Amino acid sequence: MTLRFGTDGVRGVANTELTPAFALGLGRAAAQVLGGPRLLVGTDTRVSADLLVSAFTAGVLSEGVDVEQLGVLPTPGVAHLCQVHDAPGAVVSASHNPFADNGIKLFARGGRKLADDVEARIEAALGALGAPVRTGGDVGRLVSAVGDDAAYVDHLVAALDGRTLDGLRIVLDCANGASSPLAGRVFRAAGAAVHVIGDAPDGTNINAGCGATHPEAVAAAVVAHGAHLGLAFDGDADRLIAVDAAGRIVDGDHVIAVCALDLRQRGALRDGTVVVTVMTNLGFRHAMAANDVRVVETAVGDRYVLEALDAGHYSLGGEQSGHVIFRDLATTGDGMLTGLLLADVVSRSGRSLADLAGVMTRLPQVLVNVRLAERRPGLLDELEAHVAQAQATLGERGRVLVRPSGTEPLVRVMVEAPTDAEARQVAEDLAAVVTRLGA
Repeated sequence: MTLRFGTDGVRGVANTELTPAFALGLGRAAAQVLGGPRLLVGTDTRVSADLLVSAFTAGVLSEGVDVEQLGVLPTPGVAHLCQVHDAPGAVVSASHNPFADNGIKLFARGGRKLADDVEARIEAALGALGAPVRTGGDVGRLVSAVGDDAAYVDHLVAALDGRTLDGLRIVLDCANGASSPLAGRVFRAAGAAVHVIGDAPDGTNINAGCGATHPEAVAAAVVAHGAHLGLAFDGDADRLIAVDAAGRIVDGDHVIAVCALDLRQRGALRDGTVVVTVMTNLGFRHAMAANDVRVVETAVGDRYVLEALDAGHYSLGGEQSGHVIFRDLATTGDGMLTGLLLADVVSRSGRSLADLAGVMTRLPQVLVNVRLAERRPGLLDELEAHVAQAQATLGERGRVLVRPSGTEPLVRVMVEAPTDAEARQVAEDLAAVVTRLGA
C-alpha cells in the first residue's frame, strides 16, 4: 500500500499514485470493515472518475457487498443518502485539488466520517488482502441509482423550514464540480433569483479558476450582476466561500460567526457553544467572547469538529476553509446547505452580508510551511520554549500555532497579530528556528 488516509480519505495523482489496483484493494478492505449489505458510491466530475469508481466498485462487489452507484453528487449528498439508508458510502473525489488528482473518501454507516481506529482497521485489511474467495451467487451486485438526488434536494430546501429566499439575487459558482447539476435547482426551489457560473464540467476543468479556491470569479460575477451575495463551492461541494455585494470575501470563520449569533438569538445554539479548529482566526474568538458564545477547539479536520459536536451535543461547528456542520441537519460539512442558511439569515434580518459579517474583524494571519528532510520525533518538544517566547511577545494581541502536517514532512507555523508585518516577522523567525532544529 503506497497511500494512507490523510485528514479526509486518500488522495493522489489518478492512475499513477491513486491506481485502479489500489482502488480495487481499498474497495475490498472497505467492504470487509464497514460491513452492511450495500455501499453507496458517488463521484465528482473528474475525468478519472469512471476509472476509479469502476475499480473501487469491483473491489466492493468481490467481497459480496452490493454497490448503489449515485453518479455525480456532492460529498454531503452521498453522506445524506447514507444516513437515510443507514448504509456506508464512498465518494471518489479530490475535493478542491486540480483535476489530475483524485481521491476516495469513505463514510461509515449513517454517513459519518471514519474514526481513526476504523481507518487503521481498513489500512490493516488492505495490507493483508489475499485472493477473493467469493464465487457464484455470493458476489455483490451493481445497482444504478442515478436520479436519487431528489431526496437530497428536498432535504436541503426543507432546512429553511418553510421560509423562502424571495427577493434575493444570488450568484452560485459550482467549480465545474459535483454541485453543477444541483445548485441552481436547489436555490431556485428556495425562491432566490439565481445566476450560475462554473457549471459546465468537462472532466478537466474542475476547480480551474473557479469555485471556493478561486473566489475572484464569483466576486466579479456578483458585482457584474448586482447580486446581494455570491456562494462558491469546492469540487465536491462540501465547503463554501461567500462574497458580499461588493465582491469582498466572507470566509468560513465569518460564515460560522454570522450563523452562530443568529442561532443564539433564536435560542437554537445549544449550550451557547460553537466548535472550531485551531486554525480559526483569533478575531472569531474575540467576536464570540463579546457575544457570550463559548468556543470549543479541535484539531484541523471536519471529522474532529464532528466528533466534538457529538460529544458535547452541540449544534454548530466548522473550519475557516468553509466546512460548516449544522449538526441537527447533516453529518458533514455541506456547502449548499451552508449557503442556503447563510442566505436565510440575510433574508430574515434584512441586513446585507457585509453588515452581518462585520461582527468579527479578522486579524492578519501568516502561515509558513517549513519542509523537513524527514519527520523527526521530539522536534515539537524542542520548539516549545521558542513558541512560548513568541506567544509571550504577542500576548493577547495575537496567537502562535506550530503543528506538523498530517501527510507530509512539513511543520506549519501560523501567527496572528494586529498587523501583517508583525505576524510575518514572528512567523519567519519561528520558521528559521524550525529549519535549524529540524536539519
